[in-house]
Amino acid sequence: MNASGTIDRPLTHDPMKQAPMKPFASEPVGSAIPETTTESGAISSRQNRTREMQLQPEALARAHMHERMREADADRHAVRLISARRMQRRAERASLRARRALAMAVMN
Repeated sequence: MNASGTIDRPLTHDPMKQAPMKPFASEPVGSAIPETTTESGAISSRQNRTREMQLQPEALARAHMHERMREADADRHAVRLISARRMQRRAERASLRARRALAMAVMN
């Protein structure tokens, strides 16, 4: 299979085995970052993603889930409040019926 990799799914994650990046014809001369080899042998221009950048999607997902959990808690609280008010009205009606029934029993 001779399919070349994409940015999201490279053929290899080893920077030394990747094909060198060629500048575009429309790119001005000297605008590309020069490739320098570090102590570990990796090409530094391809190692420009810091750990913080790699963890940003996780932090974003964590914040998104935190917001969803907060919304779910608020919704549960609202549902509990609505059901409590409904039960209170039901109890008040039952109390009124009992008072009427007691009044009718005393009157007769």
